[in-house]
Amino acid sequence: MTMFARLVLIFLLAVPPGLVQAADPQEISWATLAPPATVIENPFETLTDDQMDGLRQILRFEARAERSDDVEARAEAQMLREQMAKDGLDVDGLFAARLAIMEKREAAASAVNEALVGKNIRMPGYVLPLEFKDRKAVEFLLVPTIGACIHTPPPPANQVVHVVYPEGIEVNGLFTPVWITGTMVAQSSVQDVGYVDGQAPVSVSYSMQPVLVEVYGG
Repeated sequence: MTMFARLVLIFLLAVPPGLVQAADPQEISWATLAPPATVIENPFETLTDDQMDGLRQILRFEARAERSDDVEARAEAQMLREQMAKDGLDVDGLFAARLAIMEKREAAASAVNEALVGKNIRMPGYVLPLEFKDRKAVEFLLVPTIGACIHTPPPPANQVVHVVYPEGIEVNGLFTPVWITGTMVAQSSVQDVGYVDGQAPVSVSYSMQPVLVEVYGG
C-alpha cells in the first residue's frame, strides 16, 4: 500500500460515518415539512348538533345586534344563551375556546419542522414563478399541488417553499414539476403571487437557495 493510500485510509477511519455521508441529500415528502402534530383540546366534540347550531345562531344574532343595534336580535341571542346555560354550557367560555383553537391551528399551519432546518434535502414540487430573467424562473414558490396559491385558499405556510435560484430554470407555463436540492431554511415571509386580475399575498414558512433544480422526470 502506498503512503498516499495509507493517508486516505487513516482519514476515512478517523471521520465519523455521518460526516462521510453528509453530502448526500435527504429525500423528503411534503408531509415532512409539517412538525409533529400537537393535541388541541376541543370542547366542541361533546356537543350535540342542536347545541352547535345554537352557538352559531348566538353568533349571528349578536353580530347583527352590534351592526345595527337590533333589539330583537339581541333578545333572541339572550334567550338562546339562557337555554344553553340550563344545559350546563358556558357560552362565553366556549367562544373563548373557539378563538384559542383557531389561533393554535393557525400557528400549527405555519410552524416548521425543526429537524429539517439546516439540513441538505431533496424534494419534489411544482414551480409557481415569481420572477424571470432571460426567460428563466430565478425566483419561485415551490408548492405541493397543481393550482396551489392560484385557487383559494392557499396551502398552509409550512407547505410552501420560497426558492431563489439565480441560475434559473426554464418553465413551461405554470406549475412545472421539479426536484430541488439544497439547505432548508426556516424563514417566514409573505410573497405576492400575480394573477390575471391582480396579486394576492401568500404566507411562506420555508426558503431555499438550492444548489440544483431539476425538471421532474427529465
